[in-house]
Amino acid sequence: MKGFLRRPWVQAALGRILAGYLILIRRTTRWRHEGLEGLEPMFASGQGAIGLFWHGRIPVCLGMAETWWRKSSRRSLVSPSADGEFVALALNHIGFPAIRMSTAKKGDSAKARAAVAAFREAIQHVAAGGVLIITPDGPRGPNEEIAPGALQIARRTGAPVFLTGLAVSPSRRLASLWDRVMIAAPFGRGVCIWEGPFHVPPDADETLIDSLRLDWSARMAASTRRAEAELGLRPVDPPPGG
Repeated sequence: MKGFLRRPWVQAALGRILAGYLILIRRTTRWRHEGLEGLEPMFASGQGAIGLFWHGRIPVCLGMAETWWRKSSRRSLVSPSADGEFVALALNHIGFPAIRMSTAKKGDSAKARAAVAAFREAIQHVAAGGVLIITPDGPRGPNEEIAPGALQIARRTGAPVFLTGLAVSPSRRLASLWDRVMIAAPFGRGVCIWEGPFHVPPDADETLIDSLRLDWSARMAASTRRAEAELGLRPVDPPPGG
């Protein structure tokens, strides 16, 4: 079954279906945004920026992304894995072309070169004034724990980082999956809570980056829980063994 789902024509079809669903949820959900005042200086300056949201909120991510429509240059960071292919195709369809990047395993020189090239592409995009959207806990987790890559890009570019907590009601969350993905119903209500801008100092060492990573993870998790609470949603239990 997994081999069938990874066929190019199947991935293309899934990409179009996901793109249509993302647009449907964005257009039919009554979104309320909190903390948008932090974004205004970034829009006025024309500088690049980095936006983070959790992997489990991909189905509702355009609630966050709609605030970036004023930016002409938008990209997303997506895993090059086969499972990430249809997500990348969907984001391409809706105007967030993907940069395919993941951490290479030790000893895999080909993937290491590809990761370095993608990292440079992401840095160049942000440095040129573009917006880069990242799910910093994907594609394998741990759930709601930011990986260092987003902070390394922020350190190299000096760009502001914005954290978002997203929730939609009515919706269903799949507690059996590592990311507790949220599947929203159309014509609901959505909350997007923004925090930032945050910055990584250009001279930040690994210790500081790890400290910031943990702090930002806690902040974004708290914003996500607050968005859920404002919609009357209850937290989902972790998956078995998670």
